[in-house]
Amino acid sequence: MMRPDTKVEKVYLYPKPVDFRKSIDGLAALVELDIKVAVFDPVLFVFLNRHRNRVKILYWERNGFCLWLKRLESERFKTSPDETDEAIVLTVQELNWLLDGPSITTRELFDE
Repeated sequence: MMRPDTKVEKVYLYPKPVDFRKSIDGLAALVELDIKVAVFDPVLFVFLNRHRNRVKILYWERNGFCLWLKRLESERFKTSPDETDEAIVLTVQELNWLLDGPSITTRELFDE
């Protein structure tokens, strides 16, 4: 299983739903235009689709971009219901909570 570790300086959650036909170049353009952070920094950029059942994570690793995808089969990723124009800065722990399924605003786990 691939998960971010504590070496990651920041995690940016893109504030709006993203068209998941976008791949590395399209997502990198969103980062530079909207988040205004260098895509080569040691940070993760997290994107959700409109239905919030898929997440893509874009990051630069030494000599190239990596793009990670997770699709939920029956649940939805829980995030703040408020849509803003500002990227949401998460900790690595909050990202892991998001990927595991709990709400990052209330930190409640799904019933298992």
